Amino acid sequence: MSIMSLPEVYAQLFKYIDSHRDEYIEELREAVAVQSVSGSPERRKDTCRMVDWTAKKLQKAGCEVTIRDIGFEELPDGSELPLPPVIFATLGSDPKKSTICIYGHLDVQPASVEDGWESEPFSLTERDGKLYGRGATDDKGPVLCWIHAIEAYNAMGAEIPVNIKFILESMEESGCLGLEELLAAEKSSYLSDIDYVCVSDNYWVGTEVPNITYGLRGVCEYQIAVECAKQDLHSGLYGGAVHEALGDLVYLLNTLTDSEGNILIPNLLESVAPVTSEETDLYRSITFDLNEYRRTIGGNKLRHNEDKIQLLMHRWRYPSLSIHGIEGAYSGSGLKTVIPGKVIGKFSIRTVPNQQTNEVNEMVISYLEHKWKERGSPNNFKITVDPPGDWWTEDPFHPHYTAARRAAKHVYGVDADLTREGASIGVVSILKQILQKNIVLLPVGASDDGAHAQNEKINIRNYIEGTKLFSAYLYEVGQI
Repeated sequence: MSIMSLPEVYAQLFKYIDSHRDEYIEELREAVAVQSVSGSPERRKDTCRMVDWTAKKLQKAGCEVTIRDIGFEELPDGSELPLPPVIFATLGSDPKKSTICIYGHLDVQPASVEDGWESEPFSLTERDGKLYGRGATDDKGPVLCWIHAIEAYNAMGAEIPVNIKFILESMEESGCLGLEELLAAEKSSYLSDIDYVCVSDNYWVGTEVPNITYGLRGVCEYQIAVECAKQDLHSGLYGGAVHEALGDLVYLLNTLTDSEGNILIPNLLESVAPVTSEETDLYRSITFDLNEYRRTIGGNKLRHNEDKIQLLMHRWRYPSLSIHGIEGAYSGSGLKTVIPGKVIGKFSIRTVPNQQTNEVNEMVISYLEHKWKERGSPNNFKITVDPPGDWWTEDPFHPHYTAARRAAKHVYGVDADLTREGASIGVVSILKQILQKNIVLLPVGASDDGAHAQNEKINIRNYIEGTKLFSAYLYEVGQI
């Protein structure tokens, strides 16, 4: 992709961002220190404090901020806890400009030193050019990159060539409770003039080359329960006399895929969108180190003969079936000679365009019922289908994506790869369903950032250049 250089004022913008590196790190330190763990009722006040802290930053940057209440969360004991409010923040209302909706979240996953962190997770720690702390990359760092980009425009006296509307929630790590209802209610008001949507809540495929994401897989989740007794049994007293539930369950789980991971459920792949030659070309150009990927996993060999294109396609754009665990079976150290009275097997299928969730569910249930009949077991058998997550995809050649790629090249000096991801991001499907606008996923962090894990981090390079990326993105979208 050949591009013209940015106007001089924007080149100066990048210099301004570089000169404020230390200030940006200190602001991230403040944000990380707020333990906004949305899944912990004990941290709800901290989560709301994070909302207030961010709202003040946005106001200082010139945004018009509205705090929107989204009701209450019902806890397991029946009590209710106020949900942290959602921030709506607007910058600009020029009808001649495009309006970008920017989504981010302020809540984080739990973390403690006892989990295996090398430093206090809520105290930002710099080591070897990396900033370690819970929320550093997911998603407080990227949210601050947006604010810093606006501040840089303001400081340089440069006009931002687009209008901006923020949606910043604080329940993303807990299922986005209350968000969908709020956005649906605001479709014809706050969200009525949106032209494009940008989300930065994912990561590069590697650690060196940026990428822009145009697709996510969905997910269908299942539980198979098999019961053979009203309680666990001693294998020395009952072994050989009962039809054991765990044996039945292992049999069923083993019928789902073959040794190469191919899904054995009939007709499940029939509705998968065919691969185009244009799409294959995109995969061919993606920068992806198979050896590094294998080393990161710690495995001996990858599937699909370690062919890069096939491996990436099976990670991102084909369905996959994964078995996650068995509830009720003994999993401690040593041997426990018990026959479980009831076991529950858990698995999921990652869905892709153009699979329909209801059709997938029907195929899975029908297949398992058939296999259960073949098994001939007298035990009790039940399939439970959990709430699904939808797949999402966009046209990677849309002008919005072209603008994002141009922005990335201004910052990194290389063409950003156009990629999909194999996981699901529920809020993206919500935004697409309600807004029906083109969505770009524009990641800042690297593949090894460890979001949700011990020692989550963001590289200083990614953090500072992420601010440049967002400032260039705002400019480029303004040229569409």
